[in-house]
Amino acid sequence: MTALWPQATTTYPSSDGEPVAETYAHLYALLITLEVLRQYVAGRRATVLGNQFMYYAQGFPRLRVAPDVMVIFEVEPGGRDNYKIWEEGRVPSVIFEMTSASTRQQDEVEKKTLYEGLGVQEYWLFDPKGEWIAEQLKGYRLRDEVYAPIADGCSEPLGLRLEIDGGLIAFYRQDTGEKLLIPDELAIALRQEALRRQQAEQQAAAAERRAAAAERELEELKSRLRDSQSDPSRNRGIDPDTLLS
Repeated sequence: MTALWPQATTTYPSSDGEPVAETYAHLYALLITLEVLRQYVAGRRATVLGNQFMYYAQGFPRLRVAPDVMVIFEVEPGGRDNYKIWEEGRVPSVIFEMTSASTRQQDEVEKKTLYEGLGVQEYWLFDPKGEWIAEQLKGYRLRDEVYAPIADGCSEPLGLRLEIDGGLIAFYRQDTGEKLLIPDELAIALRQEALRRQQAEQQAAAAERRAAAAERELEELKSRLRDSQSDPSRNRGIDPDTLLS
């Protein structure tokens, strides 16, 4: 009789205990980019993940990478503990890495080669401190399966124009030119909108009060007119009481 042994299950960890980012500047840029793009793709079949393991070879859990921010289209929205390409059926369309002098070799060579081979459409490197990228931001786009530098600062898969805003990437819609607000800017915009709405409500209430007062005055005038029509002397502006003196 042949013994049946249970097959070992391959484990794909979701963390390695390493810090999320090298410095506060890198962490802040990562989190802001993650949140801005998450809001941007909301309502679409897409997800934006940050610093989570992406496994690209089934059965080989050591073959993994953790992009700082990755945007994947045509997948179910929402977060994941990790991302397995063979389960999702999609590679990321765009990947961002927050780079520094200490990670230059890994970001510029190793990850670039990997993402190019996986078929990631665009790969962006952002150096928030300007340690080795003088302009802080540069991107690559697949052309005939090879990465070519992006010269216009625009992301084709995202439909966004990218600019530098201090230690952050600023994103602008290519169709409208509208800036995608970061959380602080969004909070200010919401407060301003609430204030405008409150002022509009106050103005509407004041207008209603003025209309009500005008309506009362009109009714008083109508009442006086009816009284004057019932008394010809008052209709001529004569006080009947003066006729007896």
